[in-house]
Amino acid sequence: MAAGLALAAPRIALAQAGAQGGQMAIGTGTTGGVYYPLGGALANLISRQMPGMSATVEVTGGSVGNLQLLGANRVSLIFSQVDAAVDAVRGQDRFRGRPVPARAIAVIYTNRMQVVTVASTGIKSIADIKGKRISTGAPGSATEVMALRLIEAAGLDPAKDFRARERLSPAESTNAVKDGKLDAYMFVSGIPTSAITDLGASPGVQLQMIDHDEFTAKIVEKYGPVYFNEVIPAGTYPGQTADNRQMSVANVLAVREEMPAEMVSKLLRITWDGREDLARTHAEARNFTLAGQKTASAGIPWHPAAEAFWRETGANLG
Repeated sequence: MAAGLALAAPRIALAQAGAQGGQMAIGTGTTGGVYYPLGGALANLISRQMPGMSATVEVTGGSVGNLQLLGANRVSLIFSQVDAAVDAVRGQDRFRGRPVPARAIAVIYTNRMQVVTVASTGIKSIADIKGKRISTGAPGSATEVMALRLIEAAGLDPAKDFRARERLSPAESTNAVKDGKLDAYMFVSGIPTSAITDLGASPGVQLQMIDHDEFTAKIVEKYGPVYFNEVIPAGTYPGQTADNRQMSVANVLAVREEMPAEMVSKLLRITWDGREDLARTHAEARNFTLAGQKTASAGIPWHPAAEAFWRETGANLG
């Protein structure tokens, strides 16, 4: 009975919050990424502008962990990559047998797969990471999902083809590369990412970003059209001398399907009107646009109140 009450409590609290205010937990990501600072800025906006509401951020492994927390009613609002959200709603891959009733409320910006190393390792292509010490992202992150799909598309076996495969956050990965304990790592986020900036700015280090756009079509063929090619321009990071041709995926803000319509509308109004405040925290918030609100980009069903909000605001959802 105690366990049942514990699981029911967040649902009750959420329903009360929609009418009277209360607590709101936001699932973000690791401290070295973009979800966390943007989540903190959004929590501040919500706490200031929604009477009676106190919003806080949860440091998590990322999208997969956030979706699991949402499924367990442990958080009310999450940041997530579209690929992980699609898996969660369909109850597949990491969510097999445990579908999550997640609904999109906004498409916020693009996440970039970044394969990061330094010149001293000699790694210049995805093929070159074979036999090396790599990190494929923190447990519970969509980085790990996307990294394993990229490794598979490149014809590599994550269990056999590496000297070591760690599961580190971007900050931990950067420190490990600096210390000579890791050769390369993968991280999926907006740009610039503070951990990669830190690595590029380190004395005696020449940052190397590895191209991998040639594998996108193969990944899309198996996992669906949630990925697309983009370019991280030269100079985005200290020491980055060439454009990085890479694979991207959209990000969404998501809630549970039963969140009251009034609450969704309030959240979206605060978020949309506060996008300049969010952009002062991280430049990726400038890519939160009306034109970006597309049903195909969201990947998962809209919350009905969000769909109504965007149509009233002038978005062509497609």
